[in-house]
Amino acid sequence: MSATIQRFQTNSRMSQVVIANGFAFLSGQVPDTAGASITQQTQEVLGKIDALLKAHGIGHDRLVSANVWLGDASQFGEFNAVWDAWVPEGQAPTRACVQSPLMKPGCDVEVAIVALV
Repeated sequence: MSATIQRFQTNSRMSQVVIANGFAFLSGQVPDTAGASITQQTQEVLGKIDALLKAHGIGHDRLVSANVWLGDASQFGEFNAVWDAWVPEGQAPTRACVQSPLMKPGCDVEVAIVALV
């Protein structure tokens, strides 16, 4: 086990990615287009996750865990339609999904990922 911790895209509040002990921890990603459909917002969030993973050479087959926050439980099915198409067949991470008001008005989804490096 390595004691090295690497932080990327860091500011005074948070890092977008932290790599430690062979795992990459991605901060919660939110959409850019507040007020858009949950489908569009989910695509934007997963696109941001894709970019962060790719920047560190990590594929979808390395996903370990995902935490999902939805602003409205009625969006669960629409979110899952996008999510299910994004996750590689047979490679689904563990996942928790809860309903919670999000901090940015008009944003209805946030996703945080842990992946094996």
